[in-house]
Amino acid sequence: MNTSQLRERRNRLAEEFAELQWDLGGMAYEMAIRDHFRLDVIVRAAARVQEADAELAEVERLLRLEDAAAAGTCPNCGSLHSRGAVFCWQCGEGLMEVRPAAVSVPPSEG
Repeated sequence: MNTSQLRERRNRLAEEFAELQWDLGGMAYEMAIRDHFRLDVIVRAAARVQEADAELAEVERLLRLEDAAAAGTCPNCGSLHSRGAVFCWQCGEGLMEVRPAAVSVPPSEG
């Protein structure tokens, strides 16, 4: 997905999230004024809000990476880092995969 597609997706998800939140609040209000709560209905609606929020957060994370021209995020603290960074600028965590050095063993004489 390119940046413009990500921005478009973010805008659609933000609208969907706002509408789902609005619906959940309205549903809770209607149940409250009737003094009849259906917890199963509220939980299902809240789960849809949570799913939309998680997807929106992921798209926003991808956009931050694109905007910052970052290569990724630190596995320890989540800060953005550039390509080729060895350590996180925020927490000092190593960003490169550490591989054991190859050890050459001389052939045995015998």
